[in-house]
This record gives sequence, C-alpha cells and structure tokens, in this order.
Amino acid sequence: MSSAPPSYKGHRYPVRVIAHCVWRYFRFPLSFREAGELMLERGVVVSHETVRRWCAKFGQGYANGLRRRRPRPGGKWHLDEVFIKVSGELKYLWRAVDQDGNVLDILVQSRRDQTAARRFFRRLLQRARTVPRVIVTDRLRSYGAAHREVMPSVEHRSHQGLNNRAENSHQPTRQRERAMKGFRSVGGAQRFLSAFSGISPHFRPRRHLMTASEYRAEMAARFAVWDQVTGVAGRPAAA
Repeated sequence: MSSAPPSYKGHRYPVRVIAHCVWRYFRFPLSFREAGELMLERGVVVSHETVRRWCAKFGQGYANGLRRRRPRPGGKWHLDEVFIKVSGELKYLWRAVDQDGNVLDILVQSRRDQTAARRFFRRLLQRARTVPRVIVTDRLRSYGAAHREVMPSVEHRSHQGLNNRAENSHQPTRQRERAMKGFRSVGGAQRFLSAFSGISPHFRPRRHLMTASEYRAEMAARFAVWDQVTGVAGRPAAA
C-alpha cells in the first residue's frame, strides 16, 4: 500500500475540514448530522450527507495509513468473537489484538464455527504479515480446530480468564453499536468497523499508565501522525 496522503482533487472544502470531520465521526459516538452540527458551531456549513461521503471515501485510507506507522505486532495475539446485530439478526465480530492492545484485524461473519475461525486466521496472517509466538483464545472449540490446520507451530492457550485484552477491545465497538442502533448490512458493518478499529484506537492511548504531562505529549505526537496521514501537515491553515 502506498504511504502517500490521499488525493483531495475535486473537493471544494479544505483538507483540514475533511480530516477533522472524519476524525470526529470515528473518534466519538456521533451521527453524521451531529458531526455536521459541531462543524456549524465553528462556522463551517457542511451537510450530513457530505460528512457521510467523506467518511466512506477517506476513512479506510486514513486507517490504513495509521496502521502502516505502527510498530511491528507483538508476538502474543489475543483473539475473540462477540455477537453484533445487523438488521436485527445476530452476526459475529471476530477481533485480534496484540499484547499491547493494538487491533490487528476484525472480520464480521455469520457463523463462529471452524470454517469461520479458519477464514479469520488466514486473513489475519495475511494482513499482519508475521506469525505470532502464541495465540490466546477462549474455550470455543472452533479455535483449536482452525489453529491445528492453519498455524500448528504456534502455541495456543485456551482459557476464559486469559483473554481480557481482546474482550476489553470490544468495548468501544459496543458503544458505537448502541449509538448507531445496530448496523444495516454485513458489508456496511465491515467497512465501518475496519476504519473505526484503525482510527479510534490511535487516539486512545493507555491513559491510566501516564501522567497528565505524558498524556498530553503522547496525544500531540499522535495528532502529528494524523496530520501526516491525512495530508494536513505542511499545508497552510486555510488549505
């Protein structure tokens, strides 16, 4: 994937406005209308439909840019699956994080059987481009069967109490799911959560481990990375 900022050719709004709207939508539990209303308070008139198009067009690209700038994943991966509602039906959100809580990948599927676990394992290895030292899961048997087939050389620890890291990673998703009153389609859920899992965690450092000054410095550094990814860095304030 290219590391160049996205192209804004043909957009009449400044890059800073576009990037700021996308940041607000994916960082906070806002609707498109609420994101537009907050911009109106700043004197920027933008419709909710325009915010929606910006998020759809640039959200995943921003998320990919942030992921490319992360350190190499740790050797201990935590995998978990939870149900989500899509058009009133139960689906399963599969998620993998490393020992530092960095989201490695997510996948929305209709089942949580061996076939679904195998698909998620293969996708995860392809996207991470590395093999973990150990994976930690709950006691769902599908994990064990898929593990023996896809990554038999990797240590597998199956224990309900060892997987809090992945379970805690679901909490922001639950918050957004409630705010959005569920998802309308599997494809829409996958697209939103893929971008959301790349953008939202970037602005959620482990604050409880930092002093106030350390937290401010860390957030300043993360906003600087965001400006580089979105192409805001180096542009004049009015651009």
